[in-house]
Amino acid sequence: MTRFLTAHAAALPSTVPFTGPETLERRTGIPFRARLGANESLFGPSPKAIEAMRAAAAEAWMYGDPENHDLKQALAAHLGVSPGHIAISPGIDNLLGLLCRLVLEPGTPVATSLGAYPTFNFHVAGFGGVLTRVPYRGNHEDPEALIAAAKATGAKLIYFANPDNPMGSHHPAAVVEAMVANLPDGTLLILDEAYADLAPPGTVPTIPADHPQVIRMRTFSKGYGLAGARVGYAITNPELALAFDKVRDHFGMGRISQAGALAALADQDWLTSVKTRTVQARDRLSAIAQANGLLPLPSATNFVTVDCGRDGDHARRILTELGTLGVFIRMPGVAPLDRCIRISLGDDATLDLLEEALPQALLAAG
Repeated sequence: MTRFLTAHAAALPSTVPFTGPETLERRTGIPFRARLGANESLFGPSPKAIEAMRAAAAEAWMYGDPENHDLKQALAAHLGVSPGHIAISPGIDNLLGLLCRLVLEPGTPVATSLGAYPTFNFHVAGFGGVLTRVPYRGNHEDPEALIAAAKATGAKLIYFANPDNPMGSHHPAAVVEAMVANLPDGTLLILDEAYADLAPPGTVPTIPADHPQVIRMRTFSKGYGLAGARVGYAITNPELALAFDKVRDHFGMGRISQAGALAALADQDWLTSVKTRTVQARDRLSAIAQANGLLPLPSATNFVTVDCGRDGDHARRILTELGTLGVFIRMPGVAPLDRCIRISLGDDATLDLLEEALPQALLAAG
């Protein structure tokens, strides 16, 4: 059947960026008692969002509004921009794929960080872009090195996340603003702000929505707890936002997801409560790591990255042993970041399971 594929598609590896927890459960036969690997919100969505989705389920026989009109209007009012500055799609991953389709041709140079969110690289490879990966500076992405790489290669895209996945680190707003000010003329910055709703004050930069070289991507998956609903959006200049209509699936957003996102956005009190519980869970998870001789890294997200103090092989053994005990976590994929494991935050009952399993896993890992 590969004779029907393009030469480029046929040459791509048959891989995906992540192996889902369901796949791991089927593979091992061990059900996960604690789902702490996908950076979902174990605090769940607003009860008002759940009720809105329940009501919308009765209308699931209809397609969702292909213009996403009501959600665009609500997001624009919430963000202080016009609806024309907003593009909506099923999750940031989908937005990244659409943007690569719009911008990249085979051979187009792209800059990212070595070890940063791998789904972006997956899309770049799929459209024939050529990646330059710059190392992290310690536990942080390196904005200056990314700019230098873009200037050296003529990169058309830079991918930069703030706060960062997989390390959980963040740069203050002024650093991001300086990065934007130094973009080469021919470079578009993808600013992934998936975790912005949970970040400390002073993290989110001030960037004009009309900026011709920046597209900011956000999601309802993290703070709003709607990962399964798949709702992502971009904030960018109206010309680029409109370009997504050239390639997007016009019925990609379902009515249930649209209703849930609208209700979640309207319930900012719930988001405030999630932020409070996130901070408390960060503190407890960090304490669990320290009690077991590990180093929790400062986090601006809904997960804590934990330095295991050795190398990637050691961290992988810990991850495997936790899996055998029914605790699902993940870890960075490249050295030196892979000395760490990454553990999503959870409620007290879930963190109790981690507290019980972690010392057993460390003992077994050696």
